[in-house]
Amino acid sequence: MAGGLMSWLPAIFRGFLLAFLGLGIWDVLFVYEENKCSMTYMFEYPEYIKIKLPNRLTSKYPSYGLYLYGEGDSAEAHKNLKATGIPVLFLPGNAGSYRQVRSLGSVALRKAENIYNKFHFDFFSIDFNEELVALYGGSLERQTTFVHACIKVILKLYKDQKAAPCSVAIVGHSMGGIIARALFTLPNFKPTLISLIITQATPHIAPVLLLDSYLIDFYTTVNNYWILKEKDLRNITILSMGGGFRDYQVRSGLTIVPSLSLYNNTLNVVTSAVPRAWLSVDHLCIVWCKELVLATIRAFFDLVDHQTNQITTDLERRMSVLHHHFVNHSEKDSEENLESSISFSDSSATWSEIKTYKWTYISPEFSAWEPKATYFILPLPSEREPYSNLYCRTTNLEPSNWIYGCMKINQSVCQESIDLTGEAELLKMYKIVNFNLDEYRSFSHFIIHISKASVNKRFSIDCEFLTAKSRMMSTPVTNVLSLGASTNRIVINSTGLVHKIQLQDFNQIYQAFKIHVRSQCQFIHGKTEDVYRFHVPWSHEDFVVTTSVPSSTVLFAKLHRARPENDSSVPELQLHTARSCQYEITIRTSFLEVLGQLIRFHGIYLPVYVVANILLAFGRQLMHLYSEGHCLDFNIALNAAAKPYKVIPFVNLSVFLLRYDWFKEIWSLLMLPEIDILTLNEEGSCYPMISILLFLFGTAIAYWNGIFLRLLLKQLSFLWSIFHRPCIIKNEHKPLNFRSSSIMILLLFITWITCGAAALILGYILYIVKVLSLQSSVCTMKGILNLAPYQEDMKKITKEGGDKSGMREHVLKEPEQPGSDRFKLLSVSDVDSAVDTLQIHITILHLLNWIILFSAPSFIYWFKNLRYSRRLDPDPCGFVAIILVFSMGVLINSHSTSVKRRHTYDGLNGLFLHRTFSVAPCRIHMKRWTSSRSCSLVTRRMYCGLKKEQFFRTLQAYFSGRGFDVGKISKSLRMDNRRPFATAALYPDHVASAFSDYEGQKDSFAAFLKG
Repeated sequence: MAGGLMSWLPAIFRGFLLAFLGLGIWDVLFVYEENKCSMTYMFEYPEYIKIKLPNRLTSKYPSYGLYLYGEGDSAEAHKNLKATGIPVLFLPGNAGSYRQVRSLGSVALRKAENIYNKFHFDFFSIDFNEELVALYGGSLERQTTFVHACIKVILKLYKDQKAAPCSVAIVGHSMGGIIARALFTLPNFKPTLISLIITQATPHIAPVLLLDSYLIDFYTTVNNYWILKEKDLRNITILSMGGGFRDYQVRSGLTIVPSLSLYNNTLNVVTSAVPRAWLSVDHLCIVWCKELVLATIRAFFDLVDHQTNQITTDLERRMSVLHHHFVNHSEKDSEENLESSISFSDSSATWSEIKTYKWTYISPEFSAWEPKATYFILPLPSEREPYSNLYCRTTNLEPSNWIYGCMKINQSVCQESIDLTGEAELLKMYKIVNFNLDEYRSFSHFIIHISKASVNKRFSIDCEFLTAKSRMMSTPVTNVLSLGASTNRIVINSTGLVHKIQLQDFNQIYQAFKIHVRSQCQFIHGKTEDVYRFHVPWSHEDFVVTTSVPSSTVLFAKLHRARPENDSSVPELQLHTARSCQYEITIRTSFLEVLGQLIRFHGIYLPVYVVANILLAFGRQLMHLYSEGHCLDFNIALNAAAKPYKVIPFVNLSVFLLRYDWFKEIWSLLMLPEIDILTLNEEGSCYPMISILLFLFGTAIAYWNGIFLRLLLKQLSFLWSIFHRPCIIKNEHKPLNFRSSSIMILLLFITWITCGAAALILGYILYIVKVLSLQSSVCTMKGILNLAPYQEDMKKITKEGGDKSGMREHVLKEPEQPGSDRFKLLSVSDVDSAVDTLQIHITILHLLNWIILFSAPSFIYWFKNLRYSRRLDPDPCGFVAIILVFSMGVLINSHSTSVKRRHTYDGLNGLFLHRTFSVAPCRIHMKRWTSSRSCSLVTRRMYCGLKKEQFFRTLQAYFSGRGFDVGKISKSLRMDNRRPFATAALYPDHVASAFSDYEGQKDSFAAFLKG
């Protein structure tokens, strides 16, 4: 009973691991906030006017095109291709359509109508034929060159305009953003052709999946160029938007533009922190989300220089506008000078001085008197008083200049002041200012202004002088390993309007916490709402939540980006609260969210760990086949071999030694792939414990995949046996035969004329057919073995055959008599050998599954563009296909007996240890370990192809039943040649009889079944 339970423990443990992995995937794909975006609708029917391109472009890029967006009258005006506005070029991303420009184009047309068409924007869009550039990097350079040509065509459309634009603004979605940056790497590209780049959910740091070398080289070239040429490109303004946690295709941490931060020309934000949006969006929604489209179009219009009616060339002005619309939004026009002195000339205005440090004003619902402007004067506390900040917030106050700093006051009337409205921040329904009094000691008073337009409208103003330290609390977050069992609890008896809680030790991406905020109030006047904001100081990735009072609100705090090494800031929870309320904040680790973060940042590396586990299991199978004489089942071998300490310590040691140049040279001489953990360490997303977890997850995937594949093969082999009669698996296998050679030549020809992935998939199908044939043959052989004669009858028949006189007479009469070989068609060893062969082929099929999986994107890309080109150029799978076609061609004929030799085992064991250690560090570059696995398979076949003893084993099988021992011949012809050849008397007639028997009995199994 105990032994049976112990045998099930590995399956139960890996079942739990697989369940945890499933929970993490579920959290990434389904556990996020609901889609709060509003749809952007067109007011008129959208039209896409195709721009005629030069013939050389059309012939070189037949599948690409350039379009100009229009609606109604604007579409009619654009049909003559005379552009008069400000050019903006939209670049779609992976599988994106040029029609995605309609949201931006339509809103821009309506915005231009509102200003009576003083100026307008012309939105162009490029048709990339919806190519899968995120999965195939071979077309990125071609798209970049085409965009460069289109920019020149666009600017030529404005040649008749008086103030013709000399540059375009680019909006790039997904991979379109990286193409916009890649333009600057072209040899003849002029940087002045582009003034502004706005990217939407673009993976700037690295692609989501590095499936081929062309993606790797493209990203390396682009990022290195922008870092090395940062000074030359300082006049190019870039805004990068990440979609937040709803975008599970491109995590927001990848959307940060790599730079040295020497110049203030790049702004990276997450949509959850964008003012007037404050929401997370998925990968496609970021294009049409009305809240984000409005913010983008407002920024475009504010960027226009009214003297030239083109986008301003002032870099500071650009960054100011982008910060205004995407970071800190205020009702103050960002173009106005905040430092200009203002005097109040309205003599009818009412002035009131506030003599308390906490003040609330709620407007009456209706006033019968004539509307008058009102000014409230708040004197600054003296430096001796314990107040450090002024906090004010307004609700529903009309957009106007509402707060000032007074420098000169006479009889409770301010004579000279400076407008401070630009310092306010929009936070949901509130406009908030939080002034540090030490920075405003030049003022004697603060002025709160209520304009005439605000009278007879319901609004409120709350102000208080406070001490920042008294409103700041700090608490360490719970440990990740607590799994939610421990909690930290904070209670705030609020008498103020704002409180901040610093979350100490919260700086890594694998941390995730559930924050529960409960509010209880004794006295509430009317409807009151609180605003909670989770603020990350080193990255614009805040999120904001509003709730009514009293309430019970749950927030999930997690990071898109780890804290930089040279930064000591701490995330904080900001509570904009009501007075006279009690708030209880409970913080605990969210186990589900931790799993989600693990999968979000490291899930793409799981295939590498799965392959490492498969290689360890394969090595264990080969070792057991040599030492014990039979091959273990894949799952049994995996249980015995898949240990983290066999791989991870060596990988960590390699990472440490690679800091030294001498070890790098040795690493390159061994032809090992580049270790990607070094890159992950630079990004702050690699930790030793995570490597162990991923290894265990990889083991669980390989284990249950082995069970599923075994069951699937059994079912499919049953169906296969209906259409194909099973046969006996022979031990005499040649490395190559005519059929396998023909298949190899055919697949190589397909690789040459089409693409390597097509040949790989076809060869993979043929290999599956081979495994199904082996599976059905093993089942048949086991059935025949159960019906075989007893061993005693075999001995009796052999004895009767042995009474013949003389060896020569026996040999001559053998074919006519029922000798032992006639009936002993199948033995237990034959079945065991067939089972061992099947086990080896199933493990190889596990490896091929992952290789084919990451070759499939190239096949999809080739098939989708088949009408334009028959051959995929460049082909990322070409070299891999050549190796694997040869490998699979000879592996089809491999047999378990080929690895039961010392020299073969030693070579294979060293090979697979080498490949296992080399595959584990390559967690990003899938292309590298795919090639490495291909080399493993073909090298394994080269080892197994050395069968010099096969001929003598065949002779021994036929001579042994005739009383002639030829075992010493095979022993004398050992491959290591440690002893000289021994002589043996071998009559020519014996050899002739043996070969005659061999030719006559090749089809004995079929004859036995018939008779």
